[in-house]
Amino acid sequence: MVSLIIVSNNKNGNRKDYFRMEKVVILGGGYGGLTIINKLLEQVLPHDVTLTLIDRMPFQGLKTEYYALVAGTVSDYHLRVPFPVHPRLVIRHGEVTRIDPENRLVEMANADPVPYDRLIIALGCTDNYHGIPGAREYACSIQSMEAARETYFRVNNLPAYSTVTIVGGGLSGVEVAAELRESRPDLNLRIMDRGPSILSPFPEKLRAYVREWFIEHEVEMVPHSSIRRLEPGIVYNGDQAVGTDVTIWTAGIQPVPVVQQLELPKDGTGRLVINEYHQLPDYPEVFVVGDCASLPFSPSAQAAEAQGKQVAEVLHAIWKNETPRIGKIKLKGVLGSLGKKAGFGFGIVGRSTVMLGRVPRVLKSGVLWMSKHHLG
Repeated sequence: MVSLIIVSNNKNGNRKDYFRMEKVVILGGGYGGLTIINKLLEQVLPHDVTLTLIDRMPFQGLKTEYYALVAGTVSDYHLRVPFPVHPRLVIRHGEVTRIDPENRLVEMANADPVPYDRLIIALGCTDNYHGIPGAREYACSIQSMEAARETYFRVNNLPAYSTVTIVGGGLSGVEVAAELRESRPDLNLRIMDRGPSILSPFPEKLRAYVREWFIEHEVEMVPHSSIRRLEPGIVYNGDQAVGTDVTIWTAGIQPVPVVQQLELPKDGTGRLVINEYHQLPDYPEVFVVGDCASLPFSPSAQAAEAQGKQVAEVLHAIWKNETPRIGKIKLKGVLGSLGKKAGFGFGIVGRSTVMLGRVPRVLKSGVLWMSKHHLG
């Protein structure tokens, strides 16, 4: 078993300088980073600890709902969560360009480097184009609020009877396709996936329900797709040129470039290997949460929040010179939407329980409400 590695707030390993403030820097105010901040502030911070949040945006964007922003059924205003206001929290806006763990520095674009004593990497993910030529240049993204806004304009400026192709039949692709169908019934919608069915990892009962919904609502499904390259107005499925007016990419994610650049142990998906306390083994003053961390389950907002709660517990225990008691993370299942009136869920009540129809859609709305009020 991996043991907790406790690092003092002094690089020399002592606490002789009682007036020195311990700088805790959180990179990213998404689900994981914001959970850590809220949980740290719920308890009394040590007098010598300061928190600094660095994020590009002046608020958290509820990324799990960006599919609705793309479709135009929700404005970005309703997907914003304000950052906490607290005398011990400093918020800086800007772009992180490099992390230097040797010198404990975060380098910023057009700004001085930010030193830290403890660092939390919660920067999220970006699209994984799998080396497919033209994908980065010609496909639209939903991986940031800025990208989702741009995708919204591209899609909703299309004239009637245009074609939108969604590459990737996982949860994000399904929700984008369904929301677009309700928002723009005049468009031709196509969802392409390399697997034998959309939502391949889910039970057949759930997959069949979603397929039937797509058939009823005239969303074309193209299984066993082999996307070779993208050109303006064309997606190549193998050697077949498929015409499209807008292509939306939901076919995989990877850690952000700043994390990709770190020459540290990673798993097969490029995520940083961490110990049981979410620390980097070689740099225990650095914690990693969310899409950048190597976890035994798929990246999700739920996983990031669960990690965030545990990291806050670990930090409070370190400051109290106690051994933290954290268990294995247990996720509560998955909820997905099919427009505003239908949805699906798996593993919410029991590990293998499938929920279909109105109830899981209502539950998903409730989860969104809790996230907006920091209760998720």
